[in-house]
Formats: sequence, C-alpha cells, structure tokens
Amino acid sequence: MLSKLSGRAADIDSPTRLADLLDQQAYLADEGLATACFLALRMGRPLFLEGEAGVGKTELAKTLATVLHAPLIRLQCYEGLDAAQALYDWDFARQLLHLKAAEAAGITDAAKLEGELYDRRFLIARPLLQALETQPSVLLVDEIDRGDDEFEAFLLEILSDYTISVPELGTIRASSPPVVVVTSNRTREVHDALKRRCLYHWLEHPPFDREVAILQRRLPHCSETLARQVARAAERLRGADLVKPPGIAETLDWAEALLTLGARDLDPGTAAATLGAVLKHREDQTAALRNGLFGGT
Repeated sequence: MLSKLSGRAADIDSPTRLADLLDQQAYLADEGLATACFLALRMGRPLFLEGEAGVGKTELAKTLATVLHAPLIRLQCYEGLDAAQALYDWDFARQLLHLKAAEAAGITDAAKLEGELYDRRFLIARPLLQALETQPSVLLVDEIDRGDDEFEAFLLEILSDYTISVPELGTIRASSPPVVVVTSNRTREVHDALKRRCLYHWLEHPPFDREVAILQRRLPHCSETLARQVARAAERLRGADLVKPPGIAETLDWAEALLTLGARDLDPGTAAATLGAVLKHREDQTAALRNGLFGGT
C-alpha cells in the first residue's frame, strides 16, 4: 500500500526527478539508488543501505533530508545501545526538583504527585521518539551492524507500526511515519527479519567517471585533471590488498587537502605528503608507498 506523501515528497513523481533533486544538492545518485530511494518514499518502507564505509550511505540520508525540507534525526548505533538511549528517558533531575518544590508548597497527595512526576514535560525524547513526533522527518539509523541483536529486534518492532508504548503515558503513534534510512557497513550480518521490512540497496564504490564528477561537483575549484588523477589513484588503492581501502569520503578529503596545498597535479611527492587524508592505517600507507600506487592519470 502506498504511503501518504505530503510536502516536498508529494512532488517527487519519479526516480529521475528525485535524482535531479539530489543532484542539485551535489549528491550524484545512479539509477539504481535513485529508484530504491524513490520506492522507499512511495511505498512508505525503510531504505536499508549496505556497503563499505565511505561510499555515501550516511550522506544520502543527509541530502534526502535537505531535499524533503525535513529535519534529519540521527541514531548512531553502537554495542550496548538500549531502548532508553534510543527511545526515551525520564528527566530524573527535573522530577526531583519538582518533587522538592511540591513538598515545599505543602502538597502531600501521593497520587497527585506521582501523576505530575510522569507528565509529558519530564519525558526526554531520544531519536526514535523524536522521529515519530516530528512530521516530516528523516530518521537515520546509522551503522545498525554495530548494535546488538536485541536492539535489532526492538527496532524491527518500532518500524512495524511506528508506535511507542510509554507505560506512564500510553501509546504514542506517528501521525505520518518518518522517512527511514538504515545503514550498515556489514561488519556483521544483519538479521533477515529487519531486511525484509526494508527495501534493500547495496552501494558500490562509484565508477571512475562518476567519482570524477563527484569530486568536481563537491569541490568546484578542483580541475578535471586533478579530479581524474585523484580518482584514478583511489581506484588503484581499492584494487590493492589494504586494511581499509578509501571510500568517496576519503577521496574528497584527499582532493581538498591537495587543493589546500595549492597542488595542481597529483605527483608522488604531494601524494606522500597527504597520505593522512586518504589512508588511515600505517600498514596501508606503507604498502601504498612501497608499491607506487600514487600519482599519474
């Protein structure tokens, strides 16, 4: 069943139109990604993006929020993340102050005090609750593979009906579900149940010509010559046996570092001087220098 679209989302009538809007924000999406994103909007389904770090998964969610004129609400996953940190918590400090003020005012009705302590104004909304209460919004559940199995199951329950039960207040339901983007770097396999709830898309490193175009769009002062040299070197690095091959994020950092130094060409000397922008492991830097993976077109 198609979702009820409103605002900017309702004006996006095709994957091509969405790709154009993303392009206007300097995010170059290929046909496959634009189609997956469009279908997620139209069908009201979360979009599950998987791929190596640095290929543009998080950036897509940020850009989509800009395109939809909606706030981006980000939930960064990590080991040990639990419902209280992702959903809501009670502001115990404010509750205690309220209790002391009530006692000072001579209020002794226990039932009344308890009802006031668990009023909505003392509830701290974490990312999931914020997304349900904010229309429109884009919810980014970033790096779900870093979370625990228990949190995965909890997230699946939330995404099933976009409702949250707060025992002291009742059920909170999203009047219009947020646009949800879930990302994974595939450090571990995510359960099939969560993937089935979502539309899935695997993000590859961009092909050479697209990476050149991305560099020039994101860094307007980058010449085509330098963009081609950086993209070609990044392509060679990805083909080498490195601990952490560079993603597009590192390629952009590298090109920006070269521009900051006033470099017009990527030669072995400037490449060696700017290694920290593109390779973040000593072993990778050593291997790149030893094997002559830098420089040239």
